[in-house]
Amino acid sequence: MPYELDKGAHSVYSLYYHFIQVVKYRKKVFTNDAIVDLLKTKSMEIAHTFDVDILEIECDKDHFHMLFKSSLLLNIPQFINAVKTITSKEIQRRSSNVKRELWKGKFWSPSYFLATSGHVTLDVLKRYVDSQEVKRNENL
Repeated sequence: MPYELDKGAHSVYSLYYHFIQVVKYRKKVFTNDAIVDLLKTKSMEIAHTFDVDILEIECDKDHFHMLFKSSLLLNIPQFINAVKTITSKEIQRRSSNVKRELWKGKFWSPSYFLATSGHVTLDVLKRYVDSQEVKRNENL
């Protein structure tokens, strides 16, 4: 997948990010397809409101990977906070098992990983993110 260039009023840019978020205490909550689907659906809805394009999102048992593209105007910490807050509330609201596993309403680890994808090709990143679902399914 070649990099697509976007244009602003006075700029040309190509901003792709690899975001990883881990569940608090590395609890293995993404073993249920319904929870994974909820995470993906809510993340897509949030991305739409922030004008972010999610290219890939896949889970392992205790974390997820998201490959996304954004504009220059994206407030990245605000976007990540929205993803963490809204997905946490929705997953805990809809899954009493998850809520029991993670106490005090803390679903996500407070830290996260974010990197620009400039050092590897998007195809390599996409294959890696796609492989997370395969890995999760093999361990079920």
